[in-house]
Amino acid sequence: MEPSPEPSPPVTTDTLPAAGEGHETYPPTVSSSLFPLFPLSASTSSAPTAESQWLSNPSFSFDASSLNIPATTSSSLPPPLSPSSDEDTPLQPAPAKYELVPSSPSSDEERGSRMKESGRRKRSRKKGRYDGAAASRKAGVRAWAGSETKPAKDYYVDAKGDHDNLAFGSLYRMDVARYRSQNMLEALGLNRLRFGSSHIDFDSDLDGMDNKVRAGGRYYSAKNAVFERNKGFKHLKIFKGNTSVMLAEDFVPFDTQSLPVKSTAVEQELEESWEDEILHRTREFNKMSRERPHDEKVWLAFAQFQDKVASTQPQKAARLQTTERKISILEKAVELNPDSEELLLCLLKSYGKRDSTETLLAKWEQILTKHPDSCKLWKQYLLLCQGEFSRFKVSEIRKSYVYAVQALSAACTKLCRQDNESMDSKSSSLVQLEVGLVDIFFNLCRFEWQTGHRELATGLFQAQMEFSLFAPPLYLTTSSKQRLFEHFWNSGGARIGEDGALGWSEWLAKDEESRQKLSMQENSQETETGGWSGWFDPSVGNTDANDLSNKSLEPSLNDGNDAEDLDAEDSPAQDDVESLLKKLGIDVGAESNSEVKDAETWNRWASMELSRDNEQWMPLHEKSGSIHSGDAPSGEDNDQLSRIILFEDVSEFLFSLSSEEARFSLICQFIDFYGGKISRWTSTNSPSWLDRILSLEMITNDILEDLSAVSDVVNKNQSSYSYKLESLLGSMHDLSQRPGLMKFLRNAILLLLGVFPRNHVLEEAVLVTTQTFTPQENSSSTQANASRALAKSMLKKDRQDFLLCGIYGRTEAMNGNIEQARKIFDTALLSTEATTEDLRKKVLILYLWYAEMEITVSASRNNSDSMHRAVYILSCLGSNLKYSPFVGPISRLQVLKARQGFKEQIRSLQSAFSCGGIKEESVALICSASLFESMTTGCSSGLEVIEETFPMALSESSHNLECEDLWVYYIKLLQKNLNRLSLSRVWPSVSHGVHKYPYNPKSYSAMLTLSYLYSVSNNLRLTLDKCSQRDPSVITLLFALSFEWSKAGSDNRIHSLFERALADDKLQKSVLLWRCYLAYEAEIACNSSAARRVFFRAIHACPWYDADM
Repeated sequence: MEPSPEPSPPVTTDTLPAAGEGHETYPPTVSSSLFPLFPLSASTSSAPTAESQWLSNPSFSFDASSLNIPATTSSSLPPPLSPSSDEDTPLQPAPAKYELVPSSPSSDEERGSRMKESGRRKRSRKKGRYDGAAASRKAGVRAWAGSETKPAKDYYVDAKGDHDNLAFGSLYRMDVARYRSQNMLEALGLNRLRFGSSHIDFDSDLDGMDNKVRAGGRYYSAKNAVFERNKGFKHLKIFKGNTSVMLAEDFVPFDTQSLPVKSTAVEQELEESWEDEILHRTREFNKMSRERPHDEKVWLAFAQFQDKVASTQPQKAARLQTTERKISILEKAVELNPDSEELLLCLLKSYGKRDSTETLLAKWEQILTKHPDSCKLWKQYLLLCQGEFSRFKVSEIRKSYVYAVQALSAACTKLCRQDNESMDSKSSSLVQLEVGLVDIFFNLCRFEWQTGHRELATGLFQAQMEFSLFAPPLYLTTSSKQRLFEHFWNSGGARIGEDGALGWSEWLAKDEESRQKLSMQENSQETETGGWSGWFDPSVGNTDANDLSNKSLEPSLNDGNDAEDLDAEDSPAQDDVESLLKKLGIDVGAESNSEVKDAETWNRWASMELSRDNEQWMPLHEKSGSIHSGDAPSGEDNDQLSRIILFEDVSEFLFSLSSEEARFSLICQFIDFYGGKISRWTSTNSPSWLDRILSLEMITNDILEDLSAVSDVVNKNQSSYSYKLESLLGSMHDLSQRPGLMKFLRNAILLLLGVFPRNHVLEEAVLVTTQTFTPQENSSSTQANASRALAKSMLKKDRQDFLLCGIYGRTEAMNGNIEQARKIFDTALLSTEATTEDLRKKVLILYLWYAEMEITVSASRNNSDSMHRAVYILSCLGSNLKYSPFVGPISRLQVLKARQGFKEQIRSLQSAFSCGGIKEESVALICSASLFESMTTGCSSGLEVIEETFPMALSESSHNLECEDLWVYYIKLLQKNLNRLSLSRVWPSVSHGVHKYPYNPKSYSAMLTLSYLYSVSNNLRLTLDKCSQRDPSVITLLFALSFEWSKAGSDNRIHSLFERALADDKLQKSVLLWRCYLAYEAEIACNSSAARRVFFRAIHACPWYDADM
């Protein structure tokens, strides 16, 4: 018989005095512990109580000082205190429990029971592994919470305290950090295979967790992180504020009681939940929209807040409901502000998230019908139509451009008529409208060029420039002017850019003169009474005149197609299509569904197509009998016919321009379109510049210079090869290699100088074009001679063009002829006294150019004489003295006089700045004063000169070109003197410039150079990311990619840059961006499958681009 164990004594509670109270007797049936750690017995747990059980525990009234624990036994666990009345009685161990041994079963049953018993033991060991008693890291503790073992005592007194409880402020073991020491190799990641990537002993933590905590996770788990990010909860911030009582005396007393008392105040801040924020912000927006209904910024902020709300809604139906709310808000805003373009664009963009393409285009047409004079709306509409892959047709897009040009042209004519009636100067609204019309026209030409209709793009340029810049000085209606222009276009006369071109007005005068001579010969007996006869019938009697003009002007068609025309005349006709396909390696007799699997065949086909695109960009004239031979035209004749641009092809896109700003913008964009080097003609914040950047397919020369500067700085200390953007995509310099293109551009600029005489921007462009793009087989001396001959011929026509003298001198200095350049500048400055006041104002620019040339010579040759010359030149400008050639260094007195003179002249410009009249010569004066101070006092003093004018200059509109030129010059001075300046001195100005002009390549060039020298790469990446989020543009992406490729950045970083840029609606239409992405995947990452995916995405986003990706 099994002996029964001795029953444990009943657990009772003694009557103990509580702190601060008298003796109070607790009911003997209540049994509890200090903390609810151990499960109560069935008898005690079933006893009902009316109040909290743990407050009735006698441990709250136990005096721990009554314990007598010797110091020698502090290391061992003290004997437990029994709650019974007999405290000296030792604890009797429970007797062993025996069970009867059953009879021996059979072998199978024994094996099965043994397996079951083994499974039970494993489960019990696994369960006991997580028990508190077995998993505790404290060896002396017998039981923990969750243990099934019932100890003899309900609580113990720990005589040796745990320092971890004091350090971490908690008794709970899971609140104590688990850690282990880490060696240096593991910290550097050099022994990752041995130690693993984690620094925490997860096994120990799992052992210390119970099942509930291990399954639910702790504060670092994903479940708790979701609750932390949940905006539906109110977050309570608890932080400590240190306050100290300061003494008024000046001495420190010896008495420690009188020292300053440092107190810690715990403060709490309760944040509102997301729902509360929505209600609060909505209430504020409703109030502001009622108080200021005509403030479009309030309505736009209200709409943007709806986007923020939608971003937190995971359900599609909820987001659609928020979009509906946003649309209703914007519709109300448009009703109150019908002329706000920003509100209309935001409303139409919201329609695009909800409506289909057909419905969206219908709403666009309705709004454009009400606002036909809005350039911004027309640009967005045309960009939307171009990007619709499923509906894309070149003819349909061309019709949309016709509607836009005609609507805006009619609006310009109406405004011009109103200005003429009021006898006022051209209003700013008319100037902005005409400049916007020019931008849309250039978008049309870029569209035709990128779709492969390059002859049409060139013909549109020629027709528009002849129609708007060289129109005869007659008061004609629009229809009469077009009929007269049709006669010029169909006559076969030389057009702008061709050899012998005179311009429409000059050609018409000569044509009328020849007509009069012919009429006098036929009617010799009649007396001629009139001068120019005026109107005539173009279809009668113009054969001889056309023959005369063709004889004098037809040889001008030397646009790079001379060899092509000679081959057409001297050689037989080209082989037919079959022979051409055989040359390419394509079998004509094969089945129609057979594929050409040879990659070399497709490469040859692509190279031939590219060569044809490069050669066939100039339109041909219609000549009777020169194309058609026989009854049926051959394939070569059809190709020639497709290159003829008729008047019907360009007549719908012609418009007149009355403002000088719009005309100059037309000329500058024409030069930039064909790869000519021209100074920046507009601010980088203007819509014209943004349209130019967005429509690029190659990197322009001005952007390429800044990208190269950044690459050179990054690669200076690196020996590894890095990719450059120009090597992957090409540059605008590649366009210059087309036959005859630069000759066409040179002829056009020379003819356009008659429209804008003494314009140094155009004069510099024609000289650089002549020198840079002379055939490469010629020597550098031949190129310099060509530029020198052109400059001399231009100066013979106008000897008082001082800025042309300056450009000529700078060109000679670039070629190494320093003495000749000095002679040119000295002659120009000596002859300025006998000129008019308007011409004398331009002399300030000439002084600055001369000084900059001498400084460049001093830096390249390490010549101090050139530096003394520069100081002397600027001192003459500051002292306002008559210029004389340089003799020797100036005295200190002359330096002081020049400095004082510069201060007085700059002070006189304040009134001009306040009236918004800052001009190019004013900027030249400020830059000259800054350069003078930099050479005589130091770079810091020179920078201060410009910084003092920034409050006046930068207060102007951010679209002001002159203010931006002043800031660009300031950035150049900073970059030249980076080694002498501290980061705190330079960085604020650079950061302000990036915010002010976020689309200027100079801004990012200075920022990247400075950040690379004084900061780490990660900080620079963060700065670029912030800039791209604030002002997304192709410029930011190009500089970020250039930096990453120069540093051999990670593939993930480069992919993230591309994808974040393509997430923007506007940047998704950038051909240059897609070409960068495709070139990276194909040539750098060498991932053909990824390149294929990018290629199809690019076709879907830019379906109009018909060129080599």
